[in-house]
Amino acid sequence: MARMNYIAGNWKMNLLPEMAVELTELIKSQLVPKPNQEIVLFPQTGLIPLISQVLLDSTIQLGAQNTSDQLSGAYTGENSPELLKALRCSYCLIGHSERRQYFSESDEFIARKAEVLTSLKITPIICIGESLEEREKEIHLEKITNQIKAIYQRLEPDVWSGLVFAYEPIWAIGTGKTATADQADEIHKFIRSEIGRLGNEFVASQTSILYGGSAKPSNAKELLSREDIDGLLVGGASLNADDFLNIIESC
Repeated sequence: MARMNYIAGNWKMNLLPEMAVELTELIKSQLVPKPNQEIVLFPQTGLIPLISQVLLDSTIQLGAQNTSDQLSGAYTGENSPELLKALRCSYCLIGHSERRQYFSESDEFIARKAEVLTSLKITPIICIGESLEEREKEIHLEKITNQIKAIYQRLEPDVWSGLVFAYEPIWAIGTGKTATADQADEIHKFIRSEIGRLGNEFVASQTSILYGGSAKPSNAKELLSREDIDGLLVGGASLNADDFLNIIESC
């Protein structure tokens, strides 16, 4: 069975309601659905109810940028995964490098988020990756292994096949720099091998692994041509309908 191909647009903390609706409507009106391809939009939390309504008659899926590791309760300011489910979020980003860096989220904390999301049948897109310093010190593979290991140690095997990973070279996020297709493919192959080792080979063969790191129309086709790159997690380019649609067309 072929792995699902994803183009995911992470809007981060951008767009006000009118702009968000206009962007969503533009993408929705021009999108030509393709078999085995999933398009997911990740608006900031306050926009989710609005974008959920816009996407009601669309094949485009809705995702959240973050979740609590608890279903509900006295956690002021957090995103309840139960509420995300009620708002028709099918996906949720966890472990994004900005969350790890600015909010000190640990591998174990991210694994707990994956656990609560899978319990609600929300697909987690688990971001993993290394900093430039870690790459230069040649400890980046160990860093990535530990990030993956925390997930498989926490989650039961029956949900492993429903996970999606996104490789983010932190040094290429928002910098305009991009890992070459060779660099990205090399790490994607390593990630798949570690999924096979820490999970099992069948799960590794079925798990979609996205590339996220300044993906844009000019490099999308080359990145997506590699066997182990199953899609793109797009940042800045997802805020422009033409750019995002061009990236989708590159698949």
